[in-house]
Amino acid sequence: MSKKILIIGGAGFIGSHLVDFLVEKGHDVIVFDNLEEQVHGKIGKPPEYLNKNIKFIKENITNYDNLYSAVKDVEIIFHLAAAVGVGQSMYQIAKYIENNTMGTANILDILVNKEHNVKKLIIASSMSIYGEGKYKCESCGDMYPKLREIDDLKTSFWEFKCKNCGKQLTSLPTDEEKPLDSTSIYAMSKKHQEEMSLLIGETYGIDTTALRLFNVYGSRQALSNPYTGVCAIFCSNLLSGNPPIIFEDGLQSRDFVHVKDICQSLILSMEKSQVKGEIFNVGSGNPITIKKIADTLIEKMNLGIKPIITNKFRKGDIRHCIADISKIRQKLGYRPKISFEDGIEELIHWVKSQVGKIQDKSKKALEQLENKGLIYNQT
Repeated sequence: MSKKILIIGGAGFIGSHLVDFLVEKGHDVIVFDNLEEQVHGKIGKPPEYLNKNIKFIKENITNYDNLYSAVKDVEIIFHLAAAVGVGQSMYQIAKYIENNTMGTANILDILVNKEHNVKKLIIASSMSIYGEGKYKCESCGDMYPKLREIDDLKTSFWEFKCKNCGKQLTSLPTDEEKPLDSTSIYAMSKKHQEEMSLLIGETYGIDTTALRLFNVYGSRQALSNPYTGVCAIFCSNLLSGNPPIIFEDGLQSRDFVHVKDICQSLILSMEKSQVKGEIFNVGSGNPITIKKIADTLIEKMNLGIKPIITNKFRKGDIRHCIADISKIRQKLGYRPKISFEDGIEELIHWVKSQVGKIQDKSKKALEQLENKGLIYNQT
């Protein structure tokens, strides 16, 4: 049955793919997006890839009245809007809190205090709210370490030692029960989004689900945004003839999940009945090092460039965090369908179509982080 759906942040990377799936299923879709210049450039209009069979509203989530006009007649809300960028959030604090925390507060205030038809709210949360992932000491058991010690990092010891016995810890898949430990303003703001939404949902009987998205990649990710995902940043570097810049030793690992699998999880959350008040990890369940990402992109793009491994480190960076996806598999039937190999091929095919349309702004972004004291050398 066709539903009237609002996607806040629907012109972006994930949102635009979700739009395509929902339109294909016959739903009536409204996209509410401010077309943030850092993501979309100075075009001032919806991107070419955005499905034309939707209603588009260009507005910021911080505009309460215009947001209510979009909300009041829909049945389902996907909240995907957020200022994105871990490093940038540490010096543009007001912007991130205003957009991510206060923008979400506007949605919730409307759902509590205004007339509307909303039956379900689905929130895009983030793996960043975990901080470090889950670890195990072979002698002392499971552990949830805080950030690594600066003194260890200055000696190029990148991993964790057990606080009890001194043995090196082993990374484990991180489940939804891990204690949260936000290490950036961005992570805190995503935690605000998730916790406020679930609290209001529980209090007022609003069917609310939070999806903790891991490292999403795929076509349409903003290549000119130096604070987006690492796959897009490295692609931007390579298209401009520049080597990818890798912090630490490059062996830090993440869980990379294709945008189409993210859409699968969003749609399952909309269609399934057993998701009220639930939190789900969404990832692939497979660890991939940052160095492997760079090496794979260089190989697939057939470029004679080598990444630069700096052995520098950024304040607040984590070492390993991989999704335990057993809960979403069991409760929603989620199964990652896009392998890393196929996903990278799809990404590169799209990236090649963007030649001449992007600027590599990563150098300037790194300079900003350096100037704010967020990047450390070993000495």
